[in-house]
Amino acid sequence: MDRILRYTLVDRIVHWMAALVYVYLLLTGLAFWTPKLWWIAEVLGGGQVVRAWHPWAGVLFTGTVVWMWWQWRGDMRGTEADRVWRRAIVRYVRNEDEHLPAVGRFNAGQKQFFWIMFFAGLVLLGSGLVLWFTDSVPWKLRSLRYGAIVAHAVAFLFTAAAFIVHLYMGTAVVTGGFTSIVRGEVSREWAEAHHALWLEERSRKIEK
Repeated sequence: MDRILRYTLVDRIVHWMAALVYVYLLLTGLAFWTPKLWWIAEVLGGGQVVRAWHPWAGVLFTGTVVWMWWQWRGDMRGTEADRVWRRAIVRYVRNEDEHLPAVGRFNAGQKQFFWIMFFAGLVLLGSGLVLWFTDSVPWKLRSLRYGAIVAHAVAFLFTAAAFIVHLYMGTAVVTGGFTSIVRGEVSREWAEAHHALWLEERSRKIEK
């Protein structure tokens, strides 16, 4: 079977690093959110450990997201094909791939997920830094402290919702989507069915 490289080894390493670090941030963040979930912190090493590692994990997560932006920023731009695809999104949810319009390397849903994680990640970093170094923020700027708490919570909710949808779509809906980010390769048939415009562009570059 003809195999096509979709993600390089570095792409996959950074992607899985971002995913694992985000899960850690999600779990420890939930532990901080309510005393009812503090048991999560205890499982992950105890309160002092997670308090020390949570902010550093946030910095690492932001770094991976910025790296992906640098590598994929061209592929993440909106196109006319994305607008056409969005109008047929119900077919995507129903897994009726044969009726979907052709798209590039990433479809509109994947792009939306990426930009949510990118911009919300920046908000989490900025607000997180304020919360990390609260003692360095003058009391007269207490509105900044309170604003950081709200911004951090809102950005967290956006990323958590997007992450759950992305995980579900990548594992339960799109057959082959999960294995592509594990092995890095997809079949030509899969590429034609899910990302035909990307396959065409790739073929033109090879011919040149």
